Amino acid sequence: MDGWTGKLLRVDLTQGTTRVEDLGEQRRRLIGGRGLALTVLAGEVDPATDPLGPENKLVLAAGPLTGTGAVCGSAIVVGAKSPLTNGFVCGVVKGHFGAEMKQAGFDAIIFEGKSKFPVYLSIFEGNVKLQPAFQVWGRTTRQVESILRAEIKDAWKARETMVLSIGPAGERLSHRATLVNEDYLAQGCPGLGAVMGAKNLKAIVVRGAFGLSVARGSAF
Repeated sequence: MDGWTGKLLRVDLTQGTTRVEDLGEQRRRLIGGRGLALTVLAGEVDPATDPLGPENKLVLAAGPLTGTGAVCGSAIVVGAKSPLTNGFVCGVVKGHFGAEMKQAGFDAIIFEGKSKFPVYLSIFEGNVKLQPAFQVWGRTTRQVESILRAEIKDAWKARETMVLSIGPAGERLSHRATLVNEDYLAQGCPGLGAVMGAKNLKAIVVRGAFGLSVARGSAF
């Protein structure tokens, strides 16, 4: 599907449910992950919403080059209404997380509502689950990655599993909190970690199981 998977994952943290939606032809009208994230936010979040309230949404979105092997084609955008600026913002997540998200079958993940207790989202080889995160709540992002990878019994699969998480600052709703993956890669938009913490969402764990096609493979 010319660089897109055509699917997005919607996660209702209040109900503890997930569902897959068809992105449809609107993908052709969007300018990459930023366009997709801002389209969701502008269409679904009231500008008067409390950034740390359950009505705010956190959107992870990828563009058509992410996951294809293109140079610099591994980044995704994270967007929400920011407690720091009180407006819609987007930050970039670098590293391998974005490519793995696309290989898992999703152009975007939308988090809405608020969980009653700490959770993390696991997307592992086609299986999507919300899991309790008590064992990593209060931990630093580096500790979170180490603990969650250790729970995967296959060491090779654990090595290829990507983790995006918040630390204690995000849990405590610091307006400067950010999201971190691969030990030290922080997305560059402060405040989004607090949005994640306000939802009791500690981490997103992803390991892909699918391929991704482009329009003209040999030319690409």
